[in-house]
Amino acid sequence: MKPALAKLASPCRLCAHKCATNRQSGKKGMCRAGSKPAVYSYSPHHGEEPPLSGHRGSGTIFFTHCNMQCAYCQNYSFSQESDCEELETEALADRMLELGRLGCHNINLVSPTHYAYKIVSALEIALEKSLDIPIVYNTGGYDSLELIKLLDGIVDIYLTDIRYAKSEMALKYSDAPRYAENSRLITREMFRQAGILKLDKEGIAQKGVIVRLLILPDDVSGTVDTLKFLKKDVSKDIFLSVMSQYHPTYKAEHHPQIARRINKSEYKKVIDEVEKLGFANGWIQGFLTDHERFLGTSIKPTR
Repeated sequence: MKPALAKLASPCRLCAHKCATNRQSGKKGMCRAGSKPAVYSYSPHHGEEPPLSGHRGSGTIFFTHCNMQCAYCQNYSFSQESDCEELETEALADRMLELGRLGCHNINLVSPTHYAYKIVSALEIALEKSLDIPIVYNTGGYDSLELIKLLDGIVDIYLTDIRYAKSEMALKYSDAPRYAENSRLITREMFRQAGILKLDKEGIAQKGVIVRLLILPDDVSGTVDTLKFLKKDVSKDIFLSVMSQYHPTYKAEHHPQIARRINKSEYKKVIDEVEKLGFANGWIQGFLTDHERFLGTSIKPTR
């Protein structure tokens, strides 16, 4: 493990909260995670973007706890409210190797920020033993810039959210101060490292950046402003994954602004802007009614 990564964990500055907790000693900070990575599940997953899932699945490892406290979290049962098995570094490496043996196209680290220093140690072990598939860093977009810089040369594919264009909304609904400014900073750094998504001859992602944009009701996400930022400050060639799947869950019912699904006009406003700004790479999820569930196959190319 890079010594600088260990230093970022104690006092903890892995995420943008920079709560300064001594994680190496087992103390818990804003994310409530301990010193060892806790895993909810690991398996081939077929519901990611097509170049990640391919035909053999994306090797997802879902980590527990989270550095964001989203009121509408669909994974709240393990990200907010549950403690799962904590793993030694070698055991985490073994799970990565198992996913590789199952034929997964990549190792997809879901919500890895608060365990990044341990994950990199596990990756080093797995890579030494035989792991040779791309590493996907699947994040909510609230990592510290220092952490992302240290992942240069380690992560192959960044799969990042830009959830909000205004930090006051991020603070209100995800307890994430300065989210908008931070997510833009780290997205630029991710793109500097990995660039436009590159696919192999079978259409499987090998390196690059995918930005997920979840449309929230009442323009809480400010998705149009985020699209303008991406075109101006990153690249109109970046791969987007525009998602309409939001449904009010967890504590959303207590917040009238987000206690409903998006409507057709909110959806159309974003899709029209994608086309107007000339984005040509990625996927747009079809509009979903209250009686439909999100399926990976409902994502379709923008062109």
